[in-house]
Amino acid sequence: MLKGEHVGLRAIERSDLGMLLDYRNSPEYRRYFREYRELNNEHQNFWFEEIVMKDQKTIMFAIVELENKQLLGACGLCYIDWINKNADFSIYIGADGLYIDDEFALDAGHIMARYAFEELGLHRLWAEIYDFDDLKALFFKKMGFKLEGRHRETHWSEGKWHDSLFYSMLHGELDK
Repeated sequence: MLKGEHVGLRAIERSDLGMLLDYRNSPEYRRYFREYRELNNEHQNFWFEEIVMKDQKTIMFAIVELENKQLLGACGLCYIDWINKNADFSIYIGADGLYIDDEFALDAGHIMARYAFEELGLHRLWAEIYDFDDLKALFFKKMGFKLEGRHRETHWSEGKWHDSLFYSMLHGELDK
């Protein structure tokens, strides 16, 4: 387990899938994700078996509270490009309606970024969010990510078009 001040990152277990599915299906959260539909157990099992367990371009972790080992959410690196040493940074806290907060998410984010840069030797982390995701935008700012750009009207949600915002952090920018 990778440990921070408040949370630990551990391998996702089959026993986590039900809770993670509930988090992912929450309408309040799903609006921020690329997934556009309600997921079922088959989708979740496929994700676990084919992506989490087998895909060499994805490394996912369960976020657990250190004090009581409660499953809080998930984070990971997706679309890892091992040649160019970059990856998509993914994170959410599903427990207690938090989504992104300054305690658990920020701690997990720092653990994940250190792991990506120091253990895996990645050079660049990036993330795409939608322009209405104010909590994630603030999270990335606090993490030290830089806003790189905007792709206009890429995402249809709640009856209108939204822009995608792209953030990145380079090795050496963490904790600066």
